[in-house]
Parts: sequence; C-alpha cells; structure tokens
Amino acid sequence: MNPEKVVFGFFIVMALTLNFGFVIGDTSNPEHHHVYELVAAIFVNLVATILKFGDRSHVGALLLSTSLVADLQLFAAAIVWGIAVHIEQLTLAGSVMSSIVSLAAGAMLANVVSVLLLVIETAFLRR
Repeated sequence: MNPEKVVFGFFIVMALTLNFGFVIGDTSNPEHHHVYELVAAIFVNLVATILKFGDRSHVGALLLSTSLVADLQLFAAAIVWGIAVHIEQLTLAGSVMSSIVSLAAGAMLANVVSVLLLVIETAFLRR
C-alpha cells in the first residue's frame, strides 16, 4: 500500500464529504449551513489542490482542473457570505443563503467529478 496514494485519496474524498455536508439542507435556511463547515471545506479543498500539483499525467491535469474549479466556487461562496454579512450588513436570508449554497453545490459537483476520475484511474491500474 502506498501511503502517498492513501493521503491523496483521503483528501479528495474528505473534500467531497465536507462540501456535501455544507450543501445538504434547506438552501434558504441559514441554520442548515454553518460558516465553519464552509471554511473546513475550503481548507481541505486547498490541500487536495496542492496534492494534485505533482501529477503530470492527463488524468492528473483533469484532477487539478476540477480541484481548481471547486476552489474557485468555494471562494466565491465565502466572498458572497463575507460581503453580505460584514459589508452590506444583511442577514443571511433566503436569496443570499441560496446563492452561497448554490456556489458550494457547484464546487461539490466538481468534487464528484474528481472522485469519479480517481475511481476510474484506480480501476484501470494494473498490478
């Protein structure tokens, strides 16, 4: 068993599960989405992105691109949250929270593609 592959797979799957945990729930209800869960999803996605930089294969490039998309979507969600709460002094009402959750859902879709690519690559490995 290769410890590098275990850590790599762990962070990719953890990024997906944290993102899913943030997205799940009523999209317009701020009580179903916690800011620390979004921060954790951003952090783990960044770690997964950094781990993907070393792979120079075609699948590695696809994995990196999906991770960069997820990072961009999660950063956008965090920026919308920050602007709404700290600059505009808005409450996280339905439309604002829906925008945040929909951006995070886009990141989750990118993470699903990343996990699927990882599973496909693993299935095609020969011993």
